[in-house]
This record gives sequence, C-alpha cells and structure tokens, in this order.
Amino acid sequence: MIEALKARDWDAIVIGTGIGGGTIGRALAEKGLSVLFLEQGPAGYRREETPLDLAMADPVARTLRGFWPTPVSARIGGRALEFFAPLGAGLGGSSAFYAATLERPEPHDLDHSPARPHPTGGWPVSYAELAPYLARAEALYHVCGEPDPLSRDPGALPPAPPPDPADRALMARLRANGLHPYRLHAAIRHLPGCGECLGRKCPRACKMDGRSAGIEPALATGRAALLCEAEVVAIRGGDRITHVELRHGGALHRLSARAYVLAGGALASPRLLLASASEAWPEGLGNASGLVGRGLMFHLNEMLAVWPRGAARSPGPSKAVSFRDLYWREGRRFGTVQAMGIDLGEGEALHYLRLAIARSPWLSRLPGARQIARIPAALAVRLLGSARVFVGIIEDLPLNDNRVTLDADHPERLSFTYEFPPELLARRRAFRRAMKRAFAGLPRAFLGHAPEPNYGHPSGTLRMGRERTASVTDADCRLWGVENLWVADASVFPTSMGVNPSLTIAANALRVADRIAERIAHDTDT
Repeated sequence: MIEALKARDWDAIVIGTGIGGGTIGRALAEKGLSVLFLEQGPAGYRREETPLDLAMADPVARTLRGFWPTPVSARIGGRALEFFAPLGAGLGGSSAFYAATLERPEPHDLDHSPARPHPTGGWPVSYAELAPYLARAEALYHVCGEPDPLSRDPGALPPAPPPDPADRALMARLRANGLHPYRLHAAIRHLPGCGECLGRKCPRACKMDGRSAGIEPALATGRAALLCEAEVVAIRGGDRITHVELRHGGALHRLSARAYVLAGGALASPRLLLASASEAWPEGLGNASGLVGRGLMFHLNEMLAVWPRGAARSPGPSKAVSFRDLYWREGRRFGTVQAMGIDLGEGEALHYLRLAIARSPWLSRLPGARQIARIPAALAVRLLGSARVFVGIIEDLPLNDNRVTLDADHPERLSFTYEFPPELLARRRAFRRAMKRAFAGLPRAFLGHAPEPNYGHPSGTLRMGRERTASVTDADCRLWGVENLWVADASVFPTSMGVNPSLTIAANALRVADRIAERIAHDTDT
C-alpha cells in the first residue's frame, strides 16, 4: 500500500487525525484537493466501544485500544512525574474518547478591548473573523443545545433533548441562585437507539469526532487516503518542506506533497518540530524565535460533586447543564462550569489519587502507596453514588517557561515542564469560592484540593501571532520561515480561553483550509 501512496501526487499531507487533522483534511478534500492522512496509531474497529483507561499501563494493550502508548514525562510544580495522560493515538486521536463538548469562546477570549482587556493583547484573528467558521464547525459536528442567555453571539443550534428530572431540579436551583444555566452545546447526534458514548469510542457515529466528522467524510469523497500505524519521525526541508520521514511496517519511508499540515496536538506537534532539527534549522524546524514548545497551557479543572435533592435524584452521568456566570467576574478571567457527562469510575479515581500521591513530598516516599490507593479509589466511587459531577474550567495564560521539551533518553515520549504561577493560583482560589456559592442549597463537595491541570486540553506551544519574533506561526497558522507547512491543532492558540477547545480547533482548521487551498491554487496558476 505504501508504495502506491508514494507514487501518487498529493496536494496535502495531514499528520494527525483528531479534531484539527480530521476537519482540515475533510475541508481540503471537499475543495477538490488530494489528501493523505498519516496516523501514528491503529485504525481500530468501527464497532468497538473502547473506554479510555487512564490506569492501563501495558504499551501493547494501550496501542491496540488507540491510547497514547507511553507515559508522559513531566516536571509539574517542581516535581518529576510520569503518568498516562488522556490522549489518543489512533483514528480520531484524542477526540475518539472525548466528551464532545463544543462550546463557542467569548469575543473577549480573542479580542482586546478597554471594557474587558486581554492580558496578552488578544489573538491575531478577531472573533468577527472566526465567527463564520464557528458556525460552519457547529454544522459539521451536528452541535445541539440551548443558547447561552448571557452570550453576545450564542449562534443558532438545533435543540437538545429535554433534561431529565435531576437536571431540571439542578437548573431550577441554579436559577434561584441568580444564575443562567442552559443546555450544554454537544456534538451528539441523538439517533434512535443511541447509546452512551462519552469518554469512549462511539460505534454508531452518534458522537461526532475527528473520525466521524472528519476522516470518514473525507475518505468518502474519493480524494483522500489514510495510512495508519505511520509514525512520523521528522519533517524535512529548509524554507520549503520536501518530505516527511515516517516509520511504517518496520521500515523508514519518505512521502511528499505540495502542502503539509501538522495536527498532532499541542504536545506532539512541537515535539516533532524539535526532533526535525537540521542544518537549516539547528534548533528545530521553524524554531528561529526559540519559541517552539513554549507557552504551554492547560486549563485547571475544578471538579465538584453535586447531589440533586429528593425525588429529582436519578442515576448515571449527565452531559446537559452549563453556565457562564463565572466566565468573567470582577475583572478576572475564570471560565465555564458544566456537567462532565462521564462517570468517575474506579480507574479515573485511581489515576487522580496516584497523581496526588506523586506530587506529595511524603506520600510519594510511602512504600506501597500507589497500590494502597486502589482502596480509597473504590470507596470514592461508591460514595459518589448518584452525584452529578460538574467541572469548572479556569483559563490558563501562556508562560514561556512552561514548555514541551525533547527527552534525550526517551525521544518517543511526550515531555514537558509546567509550573503554577501565583496569579493562576490566586484566581483558582477565587473561582472555587464562586463555584461553591453557585450551587448553594445543594449538597456538594470538591473532588480535589491541589491544582489539577486538564491534560486533555494542552494548547499554546506553537502560538500564532503577527510578529515572527514573538510567535511560531503567522496569523494563518503557517510556520514562520517555511512556505508550505501549516499547523491545525490547539498548539497555535495564543491563550487557552475559558471554554473547551474543540470547537475553536475545528473552526480554525476550516479557516486554515481556506488559506491552504488559496495558496495551492496560486502556486498552480503561477
């Protein structure tokens, strides 16, 4: 198969099949361009319902299931850690396991204004420029939900199914507390017989992700092809990329195209550029500014268990309720609060407990602490019972010292350094107080005390900007100094925003697809 792919004249090679890669590849194929997708992990089986398992450690088993096979190596808050992050490495990438929350950012997430100043000066792309692409992405991903009563630009979405009794009671309580809850915006097609596929692979395309909304429609055009189990080890070229080097079937191969799109995610994409150092780019491909990998951001998660009262209580997870009353409060940037939609099973509880143990100076030295953690993890799941689990997402801001690095001893691993700045910790404390007040009148409890980065929301490591000395990509997400390489994942985000990144990734990928198509058409004409 790979010899036939080498012989074909490709318009674009897309590295990665998640939200960014799937969306941009579909858009390019539907514009009449030939597209080759390269995916590190396996294709998997279309009918599988594999859940993401954060506690599974065997690399072969992880690979077969489409999980990122190796642990990340990290230094967080000054402590060295190794753990499995909630990342995918198979068809659909991490989106195959995501909870399908596709919420619009607020205009002040992108735009700098005197009324709501942005500490970074805003994005090189205005909200007005991105808005048409947000609407296109919502249609592409079949997003449904209610308008946010507080939003200046809520969009027009199909309605979500009616809430169950527990959620109706919760929304009534939130309104009584002076808040403005609404039915969360989710990429879920409510098909007859639709099962619960949040946090797991969807066998029926009920959940729209990089695979069902991107790769499969692209392949259906007849102008796209897919090569799985293709680990790209380097991107080669000077001011113009000539080929990618990849490992497939135990051998090294080269593939070429007119344009290249990097969409491996905000941890893997900069790692690949750093690993692509050459005589032309001694510090890593596109790294003349020294900023490749820098500015790493994660949202901080604040998980709160809430028990609906009386007859309204009902079992099971809910992905129904959200509110933005705390998004911007008293001049501070916080974020959304929303139902998680995923059961906190024993595997997830064990994962979070083991991370807490690793960060504790004294628990980390206690013999057998990681094994003993299974007992409180099992008890925690039983005690949560029918609680609805909400998560508050607090915006992270870019710091150059928070960065992706290349691990010389384990170059195949994702490696990063991340510190919690005092400003973020102060905002976090205020956000937790505000969240607790929001659910006044209901039994509630936070599910953690230490700051917890959302390792599924990395961003900012190849940020776009107007000046090449202060960014890695330009406003069109093309790598500075390279004519034909674009980036289409959350690594280009200048800030993390106060909302889940998926819709913005998809919208920006559609925007970048337009720029690539224009460039290829121009090059063809000339």
